[in-house]
Order: sequence, then C-alpha cells, then structure tokens
Amino acid sequence: MMKKKQYKNKKLKTKAKKNQNKPLINKKMSFGEILNRHPELAETLMKKGMNCIGCGMAMFETLEQGAIMHGINPNKLVEELNKKIKKR
Repeated sequence: MMKKKQYKNKKLKTKAKKNQNKPLINKKMSFGEILNRHPELAETLMKKGMNCIGCGMAMFETLEQGAIMHGINPNKLVEELNKKIKKR
C-alpha cells in the first residue's frame, strides 16, 4: 500500500510532466494575453513587422489572425516565440 505522501509526490510529478509538454503560447491567444504574460516578446513581434501590437484592437486579435494579416506562418511564429521563452 502506497503511503499518502508518496502518492501525493507521484501525483505532483505527473502534473509537472504534463505541463512540460504544453506550449507556453498558442496561436489562439490574443496579443494582449501574450504580452501580459511575456512582455519581452514585444521586441520579437515588432521585428517581424507586427508593429500594430500597440493598437487597441490588436489586444483582442489572436496571434494567428495577426500573423496571417502580415503574411507570417502562425505555426512557425508560435514555435519561435515558445523557443524564446524557454531560453530564459
């Protein structure tokens, strides 16, 4: 029989493993949500030509919508942004 503490530790380790596989950013997130969580990504988005992130309406636009409007592959952009976050 597993002790209560051992069971709790095993449960926490399982949750941690699941969270490691989740992307930190996804293409359905709004620019507002992304920049609130990771303001350091503003520079990267600006370098990609997404200068409209300062616009009030862009805060409600998804990363996917903005990327498509600027001719950027949203999946590659998400991958690049998540790599930058993981390097920190």
